[in-house]
Amino acid sequence: MNEATRYIIYGAGGIGGSIGARLFQRGYDVVLIARGAHFRAIEEQGLRFVTPIQDVRIRMPTTDHPRHVDFRDGDVAILCVKSQHTESALNDLYAAAGDDIPVACCQNGVANERMALRRFRRVYGMNVMVGGVHLDPGEVFNSGENPAGMLDIGCFPSGVDKLAENIAEALTDAGFSSLPDPSIMGQKYGKLVANLGNAVQPVCGDDASEVLALLREEAAECYRVAGIEWIDMRTFMAGRESSSQRLRSIPGHERPGGSSWQSIQRGTGNIETDFLNGEIVQLGRLHGIPTPANVVMQRLGNRVASEGLPIGSFPTEAVLQMIDAERAQQA
Repeated sequence: MNEATRYIIYGAGGIGGSIGARLFQRGYDVVLIARGAHFRAIEEQGLRFVTPIQDVRIRMPTTDHPRHVDFRDGDVAILCVKSQHTESALNDLYAAAGDDIPVACCQNGVANERMALRRFRRVYGMNVMVGGVHLDPGEVFNSGENPAGMLDIGCFPSGVDKLAENIAEALTDAGFSSLPDPSIMGQKYGKLVANLGNAVQPVCGDDASEVLALLREEAAECYRVAGIEWIDMRTFMAGRESSSQRLRSIPGHERPGGSSWQSIQRGTGNIETDFLNGEIVQLGRLHGIPTPANVVMQRLGNRVASEGLPIGSFPTEAVLQMIDAERAQQA
């Protein structure tokens, strides 16, 4: 264990809360940064951390803003906020800690690292493959076990250094599978393809395999034209079968949906589709590639979140018709 390192977990939801809890349980120095009712619940009662083999309350250092952290040499910030909150989170972290603190972007999407590099010297990408759930204040569920999830890490834009190796070692010690990867962004671009379906569940609420296929086909074409190297997550997981996360049931707490579905259930009013489907839309516009399916999914995902529409407000057939209409407009 690298005892000189303190992990500042910025964003204590399903992912950050799971990472912070498991690191703390293994004796690492951890500070959680949470918000609102979630922070107040943790401060008053500790974090309820539930996995297939434990249901405990953990009292660990927790605050609601970086300005309340007494930053010191050896701190590492693991950024676990949703991508739509990255800009404000980085502003607050920079004001409180300066530009020398290492920042590991443990987030979906591929835009966060670029945002972080504008302010911080040392930025790391971390590919998130963790079955985390956060729906109620003060509670986090992690359905992975042995390992608890996969969190490979590498320098941004590429490479591996001693700190990346130390972080991977700590995460592995805490129960995750974590390897240093000098081409970590190839993993993250592959994970982005998988995450293009995050908005589909709240938008369609039913089987939408045809929509999913269109979303991912557009991404692959954009990557091809833009010259982006990426790793298909199915191939990646097959190659890591012995160390890939094993999702197990938690009695009474089955994992109901992905991160966007959880955001909508918590009534946040926003989801990260601008940094998932919107990333493909942006690539398409930069390189002249039509992306009607991702345009429609971005538009509808934002509507469901911001307008508080019921889950499944747009059946698959209606979405396919909208995609056809958008395709004709982009032609």
